[in-house]
Amino acid sequence: MRSDVIKKGVDRAPHRSLLHAVGLEKKDFEKPFVAVVNSYTNIVPGHIHLNSLAEEVSKGIRDEGGVPFIFNTIAVCDGLAMNHEGMKYSLPSREVIADSIEIMLSAHMLDAAVFISSCDKIVPGHLLAAARLNLPSIFVTGGPMYPGVFKGRRVDLVSVFEMLGEYYEGKITLEELGEFERAACPGAGSCAGLFTANTMACLVEAMGLSLPGMAATHALDDNKKKLAYESGRRIVGLWREGLRFKDIVKKENLINAIIVDNAMGGSTNTVLHISALAKEAGYDLPLKTFDEVSKKVPTLVLIRPSGESFMIDFYNDGGVPSLLKVLRKYLHLNTMTVTGKTLGALIEEFPEPKGNFIRPPNNPYRSEGGIAILWGSLAPEGAVIKLAGTPIQLRTFKGKAKVFNSEEEAVKSLEREEFTENTVVIVRYEGLLGGPGMREMLMPTSLIVGRNLVEKVALVTDGRFSGGTKGIAIGHVSPEAFLGGPIALVEDGDEILIDVPNRKIDLLVDENELKSRREKWTPLVKKTDSRFLNKLRDNKFFT
Repeated sequence: MRSDVIKKGVDRAPHRSLLHAVGLEKKDFEKPFVAVVNSYTNIVPGHIHLNSLAEEVSKGIRDEGGVPFIFNTIAVCDGLAMNHEGMKYSLPSREVIADSIEIMLSAHMLDAAVFISSCDKIVPGHLLAAARLNLPSIFVTGGPMYPGVFKGRRVDLVSVFEMLGEYYEGKITLEELGEFERAACPGAGSCAGLFTANTMACLVEAMGLSLPGMAATHALDDNKKKLAYESGRRIVGLWREGLRFKDIVKKENLINAIIVDNAMGGSTNTVLHISALAKEAGYDLPLKTFDEVSKKVPTLVLIRPSGESFMIDFYNDGGVPSLLKVLRKYLHLNTMTVTGKTLGALIEEFPEPKGNFIRPPNNPYRSEGGIAILWGSLAPEGAVIKLAGTPIQLRTFKGKAKVFNSEEEAVKSLEREEFTENTVVIVRYEGLLGGPGMREMLMPTSLIVGRNLVEKVALVTDGRFSGGTKGIAIGHVSPEAFLGGPIALVEDGDEILIDVPNRKIDLLVDENELKSRREKWTPLVKKTDSRFLNKLRDNKFFT
């Protein structure tokens, strides 16, 4: 076994001495060494309970004949990092997490790994590491938070962001806002809607990397610990069977994830994370694949922010297993899962939805999927929009640009200023290199919602959006402004056409005028004293 490098042979007496120091006995050197990749921290609500899951995983590993070794990765809470310099560190943390896992598993030559995480960049970071190392792997996602309740209404974190808009409109008092913030997040778990964290957990399950039912089983549900224990047992089985990460995850598994993402109307961040995973695993997955899937897979689930329901409603109707059941005609059924069975075999065992929340394909919420890719003169290399969060009547939108070179400038304006109908807010120099860091624009979109501007104002950015975003919000505009993409040339008053049905986003400015602007253009370089963030601009940091 791989771990024999650190425990077998005369030359490894010093190594065994260290292993004895941590409690191992001679008989343990005949067992597989299994990493329990934890990401507990007491500052991230989605991660405050993960130590208890790591303990259950470890019990399962021991009971099945393995030796568990727990270590932690960092974990950034995107909610706490939102709308300030801290968000510049969120997406890059994905790579730091993946690199740190590679270091730990390779330095100690561990045989297999259980990955325990919940939130936005941590689950993707664990996925990238698992693909890179290609060891027997299984995922335990921490589970959603239950929704909060305020004056009889179910609420969540994004509700608080949106409530700020109502406060600035004078619709609620500061005291009411304070009561609201204390009610919205009642305890452990990833935020209660279908934001990035819960979307990624669902996609992990759809790819066959976690036990059935894992994603939607809530953080404080007793079944979560049972699933963690069984995952610990199962990882030893995967090691015995020689089933490695890439034996399970083929390109078809990634496409299954995209299918589920579209059927659920998940976060647009998945486009970044699934693309990065494909690259790490060595699979060709062009951007157009996401749009091709969107055109054929209907939306069968509506959870906040796209609807008014929560992950608990999805769980009560059967969760991912029941969604996979109704999606079976779209899925690649011969894909393998960590259970040792194919997805098709598992689906035969899965229940139909218990109620009407998960709809059948012949009675969808919407006839196409939740995410679309746009191209055009404003985004020659593509941009992404969350269709599930965009009102159907607004999918063709023509407006005049109002340009901001940072999120802070846009937020200041959205808090105080009046906006005329048909305005396209441009927030640029927020891309990976321009930011640097590619921040999420949840605060601007939440202010648009809270101030009741959804039908008046679109937002277009080379940055990202939170999974909690709704409205006409187009992100990942590429090339980004820092690299001279057309978004860098937009001026106040320019007309922009957003034509979602035809997958177009165009800057309606004469070519000669754009040529003249380009001749005068120089990139805006946002200085930072952070040595870490400055590494991003060499454009070699990301996989």
